[in-house]
Amino acid sequence: MTTTNLWKRLKQLLPEAPLLVGVVDSVDAYGALVLLPDGSLTAVRGTALVGDSVFIRAGLIEGPAPALTAVLIEV
Repeated sequence: MTTTNLWKRLKQLLPEAPLLVGVVDSVDAYGALVLLPDGSLTAVRGTALVGDSVFIRAGLIEGPAPALTAVLIEV
């Protein structure tokens, strides 16, 4: 008989936190405020400079993101 780790099985059923991209709006001793594309601000942990594009997941800066320009195409 094999033993199963119920915690691991439960974690597999839960969705992962989404990877988001945003621009650092301000920084302080505890982390940063990041402006998301929908216009909302979110507080995250980690270090970055104001104006940097960053990837964030579950309230943590995961690293730098490419600074891309949004392009609107009308059809």
